[in-house]
Amino acid sequence: MCGIVGIYAPGRKDIARAVYYGLHSLQHRGQESAGIASNKDGKIQYYKEMGLVQEVFNDEIIGRLQGDISIGHVRYSTTGESYVANAMPLVVYHKGGSLALAHNGNLVNARELRDRMQDNGVIFQTSIDSEVMACLIAKYSRDNDMEQAIQRTLEEVRGSYALVITCGEKLIGVRDPYGIRPLCIGKLPDGFVISSESCIFPLIGAEFLRDVEPGEMVTVENGQLRTVKNGGKKGRAVCSFEYVYLARPDSDMDEKSVYIARSNAGRILAKEQPVEADMVIAVPDSGTVAAIGFAEESGIPFGEGLIKNRYVGRTFIQPDQRMREQSVKMKLNVLRDNVRGKRIVMIDDSIVRGTTSGKIVKMLKEAGATEVHVRISSPPVTHSCHFGIDTPSRKNLVAANHSIKEIRRMIGADSLGYLSVEGLWEAIGLGGCSICAACFNGEYPIAVPETGDKFVLGKAAV
Repeated sequence: MCGIVGIYAPGRKDIARAVYYGLHSLQHRGQESAGIASNKDGKIQYYKEMGLVQEVFNDEIIGRLQGDISIGHVRYSTTGESYVANAMPLVVYHKGGSLALAHNGNLVNARELRDRMQDNGVIFQTSIDSEVMACLIAKYSRDNDMEQAIQRTLEEVRGSYALVITCGEKLIGVRDPYGIRPLCIGKLPDGFVISSESCIFPLIGAEFLRDVEPGEMVTVENGQLRTVKNGGKKGRAVCSFEYVYLARPDSDMDEKSVYIARSNAGRILAKEQPVEADMVIAVPDSGTVAAIGFAEESGIPFGEGLIKNRYVGRTFIQPDQRMREQSVKMKLNVLRDNVRGKRIVMIDDSIVRGTTSGKIVKMLKEAGATEVHVRISSPPVTHSCHFGIDTPSRKNLVAANHSIKEIRRMIGADSLGYLSVEGLWEAIGLGGCSICAACFNGEYPIAVPETGDKFVLGKAAV
């Protein structure tokens, strides 16, 4: 999971600053590195560094990134180590000029393509799958225009991808044939925006136009937006975890409100997993909307039991387990007076590894809660994601190796209940065939390389 944004606004002096603001709005999608590349008459200047957006950029740096087109990226690593060489956008210089590329997603055949290219003498500067695409585009651009080069590249890669690319005088956006990772288009008074999420549009003065369709490539050139390719014939498989956790609740994705989807999930969860209690609380922030929905449906009052330190990032997307556990201690404090002597229903969006939930339950009981009933607004995460979420091995997934009763004992809860897969489909409202729920049911829309779990197309043979 990463955040990408591209802005086309010829003549606008502050385009890099607009991208900077857009990246601020997408900071929840990646907290390891940030970068911006600006294109002026086909010449690209860029800057990227490790850290949060506000740590990486200042007025001087932004002032140097002049251009009519600019793209940006915030990174959460799923392939490749977490260091600055792997930060994006990637800038590639080729025979026909230069291009900058920002990628959200994960290629499942990157190793195969990389090995083949290295055998043919290609030298890579990073360890990320995105460079495979950038190098293929550069290669095919020798005999084709850039849009044809991108199309030829996409015929070779498999996996999830949302891309923003700038080259020449163009801004190009691409979404994979299943639409696994989100991408949408906004209209500025003087141009266009292509972004991972619609939540950035109000901040930079853009109006939401539409989502990029699965398999679609859109190009902005000469002030006009046009569709170059629309090969989305394989059917949608939108990532359900975007609605559960990844996206901001004020975003709309594929004509569905993330906020409403989470509220619906909480309501359905209350019906599927009822419990007697005195107060419903949320694990902030991603569990808050579902907790409100649960409280409204169950009639149990909603209250605050946990206070979040807003200056600590998302614990799930920390690059290693030690950092995740330390971040939990820094991130949450219990409101003792609110929970003391009460039976608490604690709503969270998911349990992935299980370590965070146990620590929070323990904190609540030490603060005087008489009972802690945990309710999860998504199904058990039982399978690895190969499309851009950092769950590469099932051995790290608690629900893949333990029953719900065992997980309840491990986290110290008085009861534990999850939303069903059918309940999640109903909450999102796209329909089961339009959603990738592979992390919950093992049914993958794209065949992935064989691993210890022996994954095959459409199901997991375990």
